Amino acid sequence: MNLGLTDMIGLAASLVFALPLANYAVIRLFAGEVALGAGLLVVAVAMVVLPQYFLDPGRILRGLISGLLPRQLRGEDAAEADATDSAPTDASEK
Repeated sequence: MNLGLTDMIGLAASLVFALPLANYAVIRLFAGEVALGAGLLVVAVAMVVLPQYFLDPGRILRGLISGLLPRQLRGEDAAEADATDSAPTDASEK
């Protein structure tokens, strides 16, 4: 995983809130409150994992911009994908 400066700051901010919650979850697990401890541990892991893998602002912004741009301005990847989608897949379609 190649993280830039803003990604590292975002990860540190997530960990500032997730680590105390995970610590409390482990304490609750050892105290015998399995449901509460497991639930809080899942929340703590989700606080770190979701922003890093699913809520990447750069990817969301690129997808939004490429969806708004006309097909000619989207770039090589979109043009190649469109060309492969429109190519005949069967010899009888030629």
